[in-house]
Amino acid sequence: MASTPTQDDRSLLTVIARMTAKPGKEAELRAGLEALIPTTLAEDGNVNYDLHVAEDDPATFFFYENWTSGEKLDAHLAAPHLVDFAGKLDDLLVGGADGLVISRVKRIA
Repeated sequence: MASTPTQDDRSLLTVIARMTAKPGKEAELRAGLEALIPTTLAEDGNVNYDLHVAEDDPATFFFYENWTSGEKLDAHLAAPHLVDFAGKLDDLLVGGADGLVISRVKRIA
C-alpha cells in the first residue's frame, strides 16, 4: 500500500483547495497553478503540494497539501507569490476569487 504524508504523522494539517477555470481559461489557470509549486515546496512547513485535475472535468483543479502547522499555512497564504496569484483569480475562476474553496482538514482514520 502506498503511503501518504498523514500515514506517519496524523498531526499534519491537510488542505484541499478546489477551483474551476472559466471557459477558455483552463490552460492559463493550470500554468499559473503549476508555477506556484516550486516556490511553495521550498517554504518552511510544507510537506507536499500536489496539483490534481478532476477526471470528469478538465477545468476543475485541486491542490492536496500538507503543512506542519496552521501558522506555516497562514505564512504560505500571505507569501508574495500566492498573493500575486490571488490577484488574478477574478479573471481565471468561475465565481472569481470566491470560486476558490479551501478546506483545512485533519486525518482521523
